Amino acid sequence: MTNPVKEIFSGAAPPAPAALAAKVRTLAPSMTRSMQRVAEAVADDPAGCAALTVTGLAELTGTSEATVVRTARLLGYPGYRDLRLALAGLAAHQLSGRAPAVTADIAVDDPIADVVAKLAYDEQQTLADTAAGLDTVQLGAAVTAASTARRIDIYGVGASSLVGMDLAQKLLRIGLIAHAHADPHLAVTNAVQLRSGDVAIAITHSGSTGDVIEPLRVAFDRGATTIAITGRPDGPVSQYADHVLTTSTARESELRPAAMSSRTSQLLVVDCLFIGVAQRTYETAAPALAASYEALAHRHSPRTR
Repeated sequence: MTNPVKEIFSGAAPPAPAALAAKVRTLAPSMTRSMQRVAEAVADDPAGCAALTVTGLAELTGTSEATVVRTARLLGYPGYRDLRLALAGLAAHQLSGRAPAVTADIAVDDPIADVVAKLAYDEQQTLADTAAGLDTVQLGAAVTAASTARRIDIYGVGASSLVGMDLAQKLLRIGLIAHAHADPHLAVTNAVQLRSGDVAIAITHSGSTGDVIEPLRVAFDRGATTIAITGRPDGPVSQYADHVLTTSTARESELRPAAMSSRTSQLLVVDCLFIGVAQRTYETAAPALAASYEALAHRHSPRTR
């Protein structure tokens, strides 16, 4: 079986320095422990690691030169030299004075004002990480497929189902045929009806949700174009995805579970996908939006007695 991570990042331009930390957070769970040590070191101390040779970084992390090079390539850089240049750029960026004023760790006894500040900071960081790590080539291909699709099926369960419904609603308002399926049985039943020219979108933060993977696999086998929106680009869902859109893997806490942290990044990706489709289909999307606004206008106006 091919390596989904390798396929996703092969041939792509190296990530900008500001995207390095986001990419480490996204890919670290899929790395070996030795590669994680290298990735964590470069993310925690970019200035110090930028000054090290490949041998020096291997010694610092207790790994090998080969592991350092493999880690650099997995992060999207052709070799260690390119990673060092990115680390130097990231260090300069950090020295420019943009240090976080708060952390996202929320305690049970935090005042509500601190909760607001911490959540706001964490949401901003999640959005920035997702934007930095989003592959615009993959996004463009997904937009092209959805813009010309006969119909679009969207699969998600739990919190991801809410994101799927949001996307379906947006697409319906610009005149596309789109349906979100939270029931796994109905998802598979509908996936069986798909064919070439249709699009199936799976939304799963973990990349391993069986109730989402199964209908995507069926759609893939039926010839539909398949898209995965996931925080784990190396997860099982990528086996059946023609295009993978990676979301940020935000750090969880006791009071901020994955379902909450993943939703923010998923909604950003969904909005990017929708805007791209609306741009491509503007001649039909604009009148459809106007018609939907007009049809609902009376529901937002004060009623006269």
